[in-house]
Amino acid sequence: MNSSFTSSPSPEAATAGALFIVSAPSGAGKSTLVKMLMERDAGIGHSISYTTRKPRPGEQDGREYHFIDIATFVAMRDKGDFLEWAEVHDNFYGTSRSWLLDEMRAGRDTILEIDWQGAQQVRALIPGTVGIFIVPPSIAELERRLQARGQDGAEVIQRRVAAALGELRHVSEFDFVIINNDLQEALEDLIAAVRASRLGFARQRARHPDTFRYLSSR
Repeated sequence: MNSSFTSSPSPEAATAGALFIVSAPSGAGKSTLVKMLMERDAGIGHSISYTTRKPRPGEQDGREYHFIDIATFVAMRDKGDFLEWAEVHDNFYGTSRSWLLDEMRAGRDTILEIDWQGAQQVRALIPGTVGIFIVPPSIAELERRLQARGQDGAEVIQRRVAAALGELRHVSEFDFVIINNDLQEALEDLIAAVRASRLGFARQRARHPDTFRYLSSR
């Protein structure tokens, strides 16, 4: 995997809305959980990444990802259009810089589905970013889920399992860790992590300045 980012945006420009990063090995259930979260929480938006990989069955351009070719991706990267970008499993992925910062300046919460490398980059650039890591109950169960998905051959599955072992070494870098053994329980844990993060002092003060001005004057 390779990844990079360009110059840092101003932290002050990105404090109004909360930014959540959800990372997980392939097959851990990240996309399913994020989709279920957004169905329950209308106050959070989803950053749609750009990717050079081919759409999977049922995926639509502009919904799961913006699907582009390598030449377009490289051109966008070289112009500084991406807040972060990474090469994962021989495909490129990137997060739109301007869209994300505009959402946060407007006070809207946003969730990113990116790998641990991208999470490191974004958290270094945007203080206060909340990291949530989804893990499978075991590597054996992860392999079983990848096989049941029916989207990859045996060789690709083994590569994904090997990559998962490397990704799991970075789990301690995240604020919350959710074990996806039971999907409904994992969803409730994800909802709880989001709600708890919104109640921190710095976030509450940024969102309710009038209340805190009143309290500080007492």
